Amino acid sequence: MTNQLFRHRRVRRFGVRAALMVFALGVLGATPVDAGGTLRVAMSASDVPLPNGQTDQGAEGMRFMGYSLFEALVGYDLSSRDKPVTLIPGLATGWSVDADDRTRWTFKLRSGVKFHDGSLFTAAAVVWNLDKILNKDAAQYDTKQAGQGRGRVPTIASYKAIDDSTVEIVTTKPDALFPYQIAWIVMSSPAQWEKSGKSWDNFIKNPSGTGPWKLSTYTPRERAELVPNNAYWDANRIPKLDKMVLLPVPDPSARVAALRSGQVDWIEAPPPDALPSLKDAGFVISSNVYPHVWPWHFSRVEGSPWNDIRVRKAANLAIDRAGMKSLLGGLMLEAQGQVPPSSDWFGNPTFKVRYDVAEAKRLMKEAGYSKDNPLQVKAIISPAGSGQMQPMVMNELIQQNLAEIGIKVDFDVRDWNALLANWRAGAKDATTEGAHSTNSSYFSQDPFTALMRHLDSRLIAPKGTNWGYYQDPELDKLVDGIRGEFDPAKQVKVIQKLHERYVDNALFLFVAHDVGPRAMSPKVKGFVQAQNWFQDLTPVSIEGE
Repeated sequence: MTNQLFRHRRVRRFGVRAALMVFALGVLGATPVDAGGTLRVAMSASDVPLPNGQTDQGAEGMRFMGYSLFEALVGYDLSSRDKPVTLIPGLATGWSVDADDRTRWTFKLRSGVKFHDGSLFTAAAVVWNLDKILNKDAAQYDTKQAGQGRGRVPTIASYKAIDDSTVEIVTTKPDALFPYQIAWIVMSSPAQWEKSGKSWDNFIKNPSGTGPWKLSTYTPRERAELVPNNAYWDANRIPKLDKMVLLPVPDPSARVAALRSGQVDWIEAPPPDALPSLKDAGFVISSNVYPHVWPWHFSRVEGSPWNDIRVRKAANLAIDRAGMKSLLGGLMLEAQGQVPPSSDWFGNPTFKVRYDVAEAKRLMKEAGYSKDNPLQVKAIISPAGSGQMQPMVMNELIQQNLAEIGIKVDFDVRDWNALLANWRAGAKDATTEGAHSTNSSYFSQDPFTALMRHLDSRLIAPKGTNWGYYQDPELDKLVDGIRGEFDPAKQVKVIQKLHERYVDNALFLFVAHDVGPRAMSPKVKGFVQAQNWFQDLTPVSIEGE
């Protein structure tokens, strides 16, 4: 896509398309606001997340649908904006690993928890839910949920119910990070699936989890309405709202227009150029540092231009991150690696990611390229989507920066879900269509999601999310060292070595760390933005309703 076409697309986003999106929202929300507190959320997702359990639409889908209707054995403490988020008991009250066999985990389940349909949550339900994503021979196996969840728990070897309140899970090797991984796997009701004719397509019409919210209305591409689960097991987290309405609005200008007109109360990822006027109009802008990185993931298949370390380093030196931060109204952190320098995992890499055009041009010249003899690359990007910040304007700046040092970028612009499907399929899949990188933002809360899953050679797609087919035996040893080290202080040292390898070899194009901006009506009260991709919406209320 040329710069001219890119600019044309941006004009259209802020013109006719925005008007159409606002009109659609007006039709959807034409009735008066419900009394008692209705929060209307304009998501950046292009569709309503599937209410099946392991939902789609990336981590935004998990935030608004996955963890609202459903829960995992392990949860997150999202109660504070001032401290890093830690794991806490969820549907399991506790977990432990066998001191003599570090592959054997025991989870003790919370008693008395019921699914929305009234059936009891037990160890048998946990086994049933693991089968739905891991056991292809199980009647309840669902390819959609498997595609979303299987890669999150790559080390599970077996699992069984010890009794009604105890589950044992065995991993293929010692895996000290397993609690972080199992936190992604949420529980759907086996009884409700049976009542739905053993059909996941029917299940989503009346889904049942254990979460603090229940689904009252679900219309694909249009809206979902969630209401409180008044029988929720934690009385302190029964939602204060009467209703939460989720609306997919991928166009950022349409989200702003909907907020200004009062058709929604909350928007994700407001465009930077709208922030000053939104503040002046009395809207609240909320943001916070959190573990989320926005990089380019390089293909390392044979023939990829990114196989040359000089090109990878040059690209990292060419990006004007300070200019990008200004472009985004200050709502980003400049990336110097896969995690911020403030992270305990950053280490002390020798390659310093910075803005140094002269050094970038020198490296490109050494590799045989220049502005007059450019290297051609193709990148898969999306116009919007879960955690993608402002991908069009950000990628346009990257395109201009790289052109300056002799890297000519063409874009393959895809819908967010289509990009994710290719990300899971890998760089050798036919759907990659000759692209050399993909721009998928990454949740980076734990070492596995931040670092290990992207480059572990045992997780090459479709086994995992090593999209680029990167293979390095030394890196694999570091990955195994992290999994096998249960002493936190010693484990951090190994994690640092892994991150140093990331940076010193310029294994990604490190661009930005997100700060999760969102804009909302001043009527929205009680929201505490945690240092996390996920957020707790149960304390939120609407003033005066």
